[in-house]
Amino acid sequence: MAHVGGVQEAESSARRAVSVGDPEKKYTAWQHIGSGGFGTVYKALDAATGRAVAVKQLDLQQQGCKEVLKEVTVTRKYKNANIVTYLESYLVNEAVLLVLEYMDGGSVAEVVSKKRMRVGHIATVCRECLQGLAFLHANRVIHRDIKGDNILLSRAGAVKLADFGLCAWLSPEQSKRRSMVGTLRWMAPEVLRGQPYGPKVDTWSLGIVGIEMAKGEAPYFRQTSAWAKYLIGTQGAPDVRTLGLHSGLRDFLGCCLQMDVDRRGSAEELLQHRFLKLAEPLLSLF
Repeated sequence: MAHVGGVQEAESSARRAVSVGDPEKKYTAWQHIGSGGFGTVYKALDAATGRAVAVKQLDLQQQGCKEVLKEVTVTRKYKNANIVTYLESYLVNEAVLLVLEYMDGGSVAEVVSKKRMRVGHIATVCRECLQGLAFLHANRVIHRDIKGDNILLSRAGAVKLADFGLCAWLSPEQSKRRSMVGTLRWMAPEVLRGQPYGPKVDTWSLGIVGIEMAKGEAPYFRQTSAWAKYLIGTQGAPDVRTLGLHSGLRDFLGCCLQMDVDRRGSAEELLQHRFLKLAEPLLSLF
């Protein structure tokens, strides 16, 4: 539970960033489409234009002021074709309503729960995510929660990173982080071990998403959390050579899932990988 002073401080910061007006008048036909650790998401229609938007409700008390402000700040400040577009935000009682573009293809996790993705589609998602990550890392931002749930798709073929509540900023004074944050089965080994880490934790997580797309679930998904944590911390990901994957994907994932961080590809380096040349439009995915 956030302390009262923290909530007031966050409300004050949020008030400076938000739009004035009543979101329930500007947006109509609200429909609940999802809930998670970082809020409740609704689909709504802009009353003036009829355009669909996603409205994410972030509770300052429940979610923590810093996390809410981080999400608002990052989506507002960093504009990129591979980051979900910020439209505006409102402060209503002790919640921030974050209005974002609506991605009508759902998340990668939703897609793979229904069908296996073709290699060309996996290559496209990896390429687009790497473009978004290279942009964030160049701006000294680590996402820290890359997983299928946080990669959104549009039926027109766009791929965008979402959910920035766990991101971290690096600075010349603090070029590494140590906090153990993220979602367990997508976390890099160095995060679980409590070691200092940098942006390459995101490329590890993208490698896990590659397995998620190819096999329908992340490695160790059926293991207990304690056992999964032990396996990731000591062995990393399963040997990709044993997973029956396309050779190009196997090679790409091998570059993402190196236990030795120095040998693991950065987002910028991985964008040059030949596997990405197999990318095909996502239109046939839907």
